[in-house]
Amino acid sequence: MTSAGCTREEAWELLKKYNEEPFHLHHAVTVEGVMRYMARELGYGEDEEFWGLCGLLHDVDFGSYPDEHCTKAPELLAEIGASEELVHAVCSHGFGLCCDVEPVHEMEKVLFATDELTGIIGAAIILRPSKSCKDMDLKSLKKKFKDKRFAGGCSRDVITKGAEQLGWELNDLMQRTLEAMQSMPDPDELDRMNGIEL
Repeated sequence: MTSAGCTREEAWELLKKYNEEPFHLHHAVTVEGVMRYMARELGYGEDEEFWGLCGLLHDVDFGSYPDEHCTKAPELLAEIGASEELVHAVCSHGFGLCCDVEPVHEMEKVLFATDELTGIIGAAIILRPSKSCKDMDLKSLKKKFKDKRFAGGCSRDVITKGAEQLGWELNDLMQRTLEAMQSMPDPDELDRMNGIEL
């Protein structure tokens, strides 16, 4: 069992300390949920908490230090005694973009691959009458993915590279990530559960 070195409560308080924007907090709990789901699905159930905390904290430094993203994180994570494994995972999701820490463990590769993809799905949810992804299918997601202007800040190259690192087909990554988000409460409910006020 991999230790995060901190509790979920400590992680959440640290995240809020350096990220005041509700959008960033919502993204963090979304990625947390996806990572927990993936841990269970991929046979790492005993490490679900660790996977979840890596997802929750992956952008810990982004709100206050966007120009030092993934390089400032170790210093902030030290405040709560985060384990070396958690620090490495958090930094590795920025590999090739803002740091040279490479994703090695399958969990790190999942975080790298799903981070940007949750952004595309999240943007699509906003436009749906249901405000949910529970009625979204892979075909609809693929259409959004191909439209480079849609959620333009979400890197298709990173998502594609992430699928390759995992040895998954791009469609498989999209389907699994969509199913992970479908297993979670809808965005409004997720925000209420975490006290996020948009």
